[in-house]
Amino acid sequence: MHVVIMGCGRVGSMLARGLERRGHTVAIIDQSVDAFRRLSPNFTGRTIVGMGFDREVLIEAGIEDAEAFAAVSNGDNSNILAARVARETFGIGNVVARIYDPGRAEVYQRLGIPTVGTVRWTVDQMMRRLLPEGSEPEWRDPSGTVRLAEVHVHADWVGRVALDIEKATGARVAFLTRLGEGILPKADTVIQEGDLVHVVMLERDAATVESQLGTKPEEL
Repeated sequence: MHVVIMGCGRVGSMLARGLERRGHTVAIIDQSVDAFRRLSPNFTGRTIVGMGFDREVLIEAGIEDAEAFAAVSNGDNSNILAARVARETFGIGNVVARIYDPGRAEVYQRLGIPTVGTVRWTVDQMMRRLLPEGSEPEWRDPSGTVRLAEVHVHADWVGRVALDIEKATGARVAFLTRLGEGILPKADTVIQEGDLVHVVMLERDAATVESQLGTKPEEL
């Protein structure tokens, strides 16, 4: 898929390289042309100089064909503004913003925009939220048979209960992250916008489970 990134600092450049290694196309925006020196000489994506919340700059970056947007500049206000433009103006479903202020982060989580706040941790978390399939496992049992992973959930799962996910996939909803806090779900716990869903599944079923949850749910 095509991903647009705002901010070519340490997080943005690492995220761009990681996405490209996985076969996705990337466009990265920064106010300074010098920032692009952080990218690998082998980087084949687009580099755009400008403000990441400017509509014309986003269009130049291919936002109209993008499936995900990450705002990782060094300014909280710029990041959240760009994230809202990507979601509300261009209808991008997978939007993530890096927010340094934990108080603000909770507010933006309530708006349905996942936020993440060490550089390596941020890149890993961004990757998990941007990619609809192929989530990196958070844990595997020693035999390699069972994995725990945060799985991308299609927007149409919002409003369904945790039991619906288990019926549809055969996996188990281990916990949810909601507004930065962990929740142990019951069968009737409703999935809310902005929830991060962590699922325990058999390793051999991972691709199927991730595909099922990344698409609209069928009638149960």
